[in-house]
Amino acid sequence: MDGMFRETSRRAFLRGSAAAAAGATVGGAAAAATPDPLITEVQDWASFTGTGVDEVPYGMPIHFEKDVIRRNVEWLTASPISSINFTPIHALDGTITPQGCAFERHHSGAIELSKPDYRLMINGLVERPLVFTYDDLERFPRENHVYFCECAANTGMEWAGAQLNGVQYTHGMIHNMEYTGIPLRLLLAEAGAQMDENLWVYVEGADASSNGRSIPMAKALDDVLVAFKANGEALRLEHGYPVRLVVPGWEGNMWVKWLRRIEVTDAAVESREETSKYTDVLEDGTARKWTWVMDAKSVITSPSPQSPITHGAGPLVISGLAWSGHGKITRVDVSKDGGVTWETARLGKQGDTKALTRFYLDTNWDGSEMLLQARAMDETGYIQPTKEQLRELRGENSVYHNNCIQTWWVDESGKAENVEIS
Repeated sequence: MDGMFRETSRRAFLRGSAAAAAGATVGGAAAAATPDPLITEVQDWASFTGTGVDEVPYGMPIHFEKDVIRRNVEWLTASPISSINFTPIHALDGTITPQGCAFERHHSGAIELSKPDYRLMINGLVERPLVFTYDDLERFPRENHVYFCECAANTGMEWAGAQLNGVQYTHGMIHNMEYTGIPLRLLLAEAGAQMDENLWVYVEGADASSNGRSIPMAKALDDVLVAFKANGEALRLEHGYPVRLVVPGWEGNMWVKWLRRIEVTDAAVESREETSKYTDVLEDGTARKWTWVMDAKSVITSPSPQSPITHGAGPLVISGLAWSGHGKITRVDVSKDGGVTWETARLGKQGDTKALTRFYLDTNWDGSEMLLQARAMDETGYIQPTKEQLRELRGENSVYHNNCIQTWWVDESGKAENVEIS
């Protein structure tokens, strides 16, 4: 009897809730009719058995989420072999990026390199040049850290004005994952490397592009990881399986994939990727060099062009991401009027350094147009600049390190567009 009473009471409550919802108004218009909850209780999913545990040996997203995928822009590059795709940050929440959604950047395509075939050489200014197998690496002490990886060209198209209509395209060259790996300093010590902070390490990948970058020894001894897991599982093919470098807070091109060689040198190698590429060309044609750190940045992911408001006026959660290569995000402000006034957002989680921080502004939307912006501040006191402030310093010739404040225009229907205001 007690169980029957509870079930009867629950159904009565559901009927009452449905009736209340049917009579509610949003923005002066009657809400859509609510289905009878008693009918929903006898749908297929409650009447028949589902998929067995032996039918899906590796879980994949349900087909209802088929649009939550990486996307590319065909005209950005001449070939997909040397190109990039973008994380669907508009469709994610929290901070951790699933590996299957995390953006890719390749210079000669993703390669298949097995663990038995893997080798990592450490040479140069070391007492004992060494070659490690994958099994060798697994014997070293490991650490777990959550870090963001951002391509230096993320938001690069926005230097010349509002270009791409979607946060996936303007800011999606980023991911945030928990990496498992060995501190690089342990491997350098094993080889008897000179630990003089005036020295450098040159890191190189095993793919055909031989992507290589010079890293100051001070950074190598600080927080750089030789990583072989992400989000608890093996790296994906496109993320450098079986081993990649993780360089927290610094531009993604330095996170060399399929890591095969680390050379200790007395000077920077001055490779292609740190001379003709990945330097910031100024208005007068000169280039800023060694601009490794990704400065504080934020963006609203919802509402945004790919995530419009669909529920009409009323309660609205404005959500987005903030990050800084200098450390922790301490504050994010949100403006609904293009920077005239600001409100401090709620940080979803605090404490991670050089990692994405989720922010929320719980507000009410009256159905009028908005000019949405977010502005981040990190623990150094650095405040994210406007486009105008960046252009005053660096002009419009650059592609890299654009950490400007982004603006979305939300119209009265809830649709959003990428705009620039002055």
